[in-house]
Amino acid sequence: MASVQHNSQSPDHGTRHGADGHTAADTGAAARRDRAVRAAVEQGLITATEPVVALLDVAGIRSSAAALHSAFEEVTAPGTPVLHAFAVKAAPLVPLLRLLSEHGIGAEVASPGELALARAAGIGAGRTVLDSPAKTPAELREAVALGIAVNADNPQELERIDALVRSGPASSPFGLRVNPQIGAGSIGALSTATATSKFGVALRDEGARAWVVQAYLDRPWLTRLHTHSGSQGVPLELMAQGVRTVYELAEEINAAAGRAQIDTLDIGGGLPVNFASDEETPTYATYARLLKDTVPGLLDGRYGLVTEFGRSLVAKHGTVLARVEYAKTSGGRPIAVTHAGAQIATRTVYDPVSWPLRVAAYDPEGRPKTGPAVAQDVAGPACFAGDLLAENRSLPLLEQDDLVAALDTGAYYFTNHYAYNSLVRPGVHGFTAAPDGVRFALLRAPQTVEEIVTESGGAYVDALLDD
Repeated sequence: MASVQHNSQSPDHGTRHGADGHTAADTGAAARRDRAVRAAVEQGLITATEPVVALLDVAGIRSSAAALHSAFEEVTAPGTPVLHAFAVKAAPLVPLLRLLSEHGIGAEVASPGELALARAAGIGAGRTVLDSPAKTPAELREAVALGIAVNADNPQELERIDALVRSGPASSPFGLRVNPQIGAGSIGALSTATATSKFGVALRDEGARAWVVQAYLDRPWLTRLHTHSGSQGVPLELMAQGVRTVYELAEEINAAAGRAQIDTLDIGGGLPVNFASDEETPTYATYARLLKDTVPGLLDGRYGLVTEFGRSLVAKHGTVLARVEYAKTSGGRPIAVTHAGAQIATRTVYDPVSWPLRVAAYDPEGRPKTGPAVAQDVAGPACFAGDLLAENRSLPLLEQDDLVAALDTGAYYFTNHYAYNSLVRPGVHGFTAAPDGVRFALLRAPQTVEEIVTESGGAYVDALLDD
């Protein structure tokens, strides 16, 4: 097994005077972010009454989409069908899905809600893949009725699909997810190819491989094979090893069938993200070249490909901007109390070792904060002691009404809200930094207190009282 690498280094505090994580070598993305923060203040996106806002860099997202296409075009044989399907769970925003769709990227969905979002964004059935370990009969019926590709997770689900296929014509491509059981990365919760993972058919369990081969021989309509070894913290070499295992299985099945029954391999996503600096590493090109070296037959044109990248497409292009409501000292350590905490950065708050975030400091006008670095805590608004974005972090001393920016938060942060203390979801704005100024587009309106009351049973206030 390939050696395990850590998720990321500690956040780089940089050499540029003021903003944590910026360096003199920072180029386009950092400059666009600074302009967007200043413009968010000037245009009233962040105020005393709207003290937290989320920003998405449209140019950065476009660039990542283009890099993904280019990387696989470079290594696949001409004419190879390739579908890059964005993992909707990473950033479930309809306008974002629409933007990615305009750049040739489909959707990988894992729930009825995610499917509804993809359809609302105009992503067609032929560019949608349904993956989930707990699909209901109703979900399967809907997918088959729409002609969406379905990856079955286990033998019982495959039996449900058998019944649907017997009941009438089905245009959906069908596959089976297998777990190559190749080991874990540095974050166990995100490693899906372990010996006891809940996902897929465990390929190394006794009798499992023979069962998989026979399952395909018994079902000529089963034409895809799917795997996903995990995401953040999983080394590229381990990911490529998982893909090779599934490719070899496909070759075995096709040889047993005497024909190219499996015509498409879904290799999942999982490219890790660098949370330590503005540098976007590893790249899609690096991973694609590794696949070419490790599994050359995968890319020779005999198989169509599906990928399911999520975090790596959008994480580096998101910023959460929050006001410092109060600045205080406890035990001699400065503490900046902000409006961004566990409700937004849930993973960072509960597992800061695996999910450290860079934090940049700005003054009340949105300019990079200057001054000597001081070790301090950056706290969120939730009512528990561990609600910290950063602990003992060296930054210019934060003061009341300053702004903090949590960087690299475009995936699994402000779109995956944690409703602790009934804190409202922040508004989300896409931004374009043009020569004549920064333009914002509202992607999701900030949640209102009235909406919180409604979703918390406000219409049923007397439901538990006696008649």
